[in-house]
Amino acid sequence: MFADLVPDLKAAMPDLRGRLEANAPLAPLTWFRVGGPAQVLYLPADADDLAYFRSRLDAAIALTIVGVGSNLLVRDGGVAGVVIRLGRGFNAVEILDGNRVRAGAAALDVRVAKAAAEAGIAGLSFLSGIPGAIGGALRMNAGAYGGETVDVLVSADAVDAAGNKVTLSVGDMGMSYRHSDAPGELIFTQALLQGHAGTPEELRAEIEAITERRAGSQPIKERTGGSTFANPDPPGTPDQRKSWQLIDAAGCRGLTVGDAMVSQMHCNFLINRGNATAYDIELLGETVRRRVRETSGVTLRWEIRRIGEMAPGQELPG
Repeated sequence: MFADLVPDLKAAMPDLRGRLEANAPLAPLTWFRVGGPAQVLYLPADADDLAYFRSRLDAAIALTIVGVGSNLLVRDGGVAGVVIRLGRGFNAVEILDGNRVRAGAAALDVRVAKAAAEAGIAGLSFLSGIPGAIGGALRMNAGAYGGETVDVLVSADAVDAAGNKVTLSVGDMGMSYRHSDAPGELIFTQALLQGHAGTPEELRAEIEAITERRAGSQPIKERTGGSTFANPDPPGTPDQRKSWQLIDAAGCRGLTVGDAMVSQMHCNFLINRGNATAYDIELLGETVRRRVRETSGVTLRWEIRRIGEMAPGQELPG
């Protein structure tokens, strides 16, 4: 158990409207369903509440932001300091003139895609293939099925470490393949996205095709964190190397550590078969990386975000 910081935070922030929880379990908030608690979990009411919190937070207190937990691995020792999770106050999706969509950082990508489709806004259907929310898409330039966040992003709103609200243009974001150069201190609150004219019927069909393709090739009904490693080469690279192919060639399909397993269906997915620990999953991932490096010379880059501390006695080789 961590020391209880909540009384001190409440004293420093008398006008806070969001919720503070001490030693809050994080495993239920992640798709892997593993990991230890947050020393403090803060659920801001809205962007103003978040800005107020950040303006009064002691800079010595560690701060971690999480989304819907789709590509997140929380280590078994938990996360010290404050973990911020955006919720109801950040999930609005608004259709604007000019084939634009304003989406809160906590809005699920698939929900944004479907809202755009119903409004006849094309170009956003690829979001339906990303198992996450808009905040995560901004942070890592998420993409799928021929589209990337950078392709449709106009601007992103955020709150900085001092509690100031800022707006970044797509150029300010410095986006590249599965990466953004936006300062790590920023907490994104919403995004403005640009599509183009389409018909709801055609766009619904696009989303349905993506959904069927995912269901047929990815273990979406399992406890998984989605795609584990970024492809070594960005889309469009001649003779592009794909992570799943390198993992398969290294003989890792079906590999297990404890109750964690490399998916038989798609070997760039790690699965919690029911009783895996975060350590099992991370050790399995590192074992895959080592075997791929030994067989191909390629060092795979984690796409899943790993946060927190390992439990006593846990240590990764090397």
